[in-house]
Amino acid sequence: MIKIGKDLLEKKDFETRDDLPEWLINEYQTFHNIVTDKTFPCYFGMAGELGGELRYGYITQDDWSNLPSILKSFLSLFDNPKHKRHGLFVFVEPFKVEGSIEDYRKQFWDILQYLHDVDEVEWPADSPRDPNHYLWDFRFHGEPIFAFGNAPAYKQRKTRHLGNSMVIGFQPRKIFEGLKGTEKGGIMSREKVRRRVEVWDQLPKHPDISHFGDPTHNEWKQFFIGDDSEPIVGKCPFLHREMK
Repeated sequence: MIKIGKDLLEKKDFETRDDLPEWLINEYQTFHNIVTDKTFPCYFGMAGELGGELRYGYITQDDWSNLPSILKSFLSLFDNPKHKRHGLFVFVEPFKVEGSIEDYRKQFWDILQYLHDVDEVEWPADSPRDPNHYLWDFRFHGEPIFAFGNAPAYKQRKTRHLGNSMVIGFQPRKIFEGLKGTEKGGIMSREKVRRRVEVWDQLPKHPDISHFGDPTHNEWKQFFIGDDSEPIVGKCPFLHREMK
């Protein structure tokens, strides 16, 4: 018997399964329509969705307990090298009334904090615990992961508006091998995508967007950017359990 919401989903599941909530079906269809638009800025997301290479999960407002197992199942895909470019997108059940950017940002960081608090794998000794360190990265189940939030409250940065749900993207760092910020392929791919983002959003690149390893950059700030062109100020909401 299928445990509703407990498993990792593929594209075909949205067409063949009858145990998925209606809100999820609707939000996935909106997501699909947006990221497969021929002008959508991210080539990798578009190609992944069209090719059935992405994976999905969902959580409700009242229960996030399935998320750790979904993320672990996703990470296990990378035991097979052919899955190295996959990304995971988790749909969060929509608020009854649309929230503000700050409402979604708070929930985003609450979810990452929850994942960290239940994580059974300790971070490596040399992995920075303080998000203000330029080499800080979020980790789960032993893997460094880039996470980014998309939400309906984004009105100007439309590339971050993927429907009525908050949609959290999880990309293990290992998928960027050969495309790192300091590597030629990474620099070219990143700049090409960012130019397309500027056209889509009709805004210049957000000042908090950079690349991992930039000593002038705080990685956590681009996990959930603002709907404007103002740098994020203040302290990162994430707290490593060793620092509590």
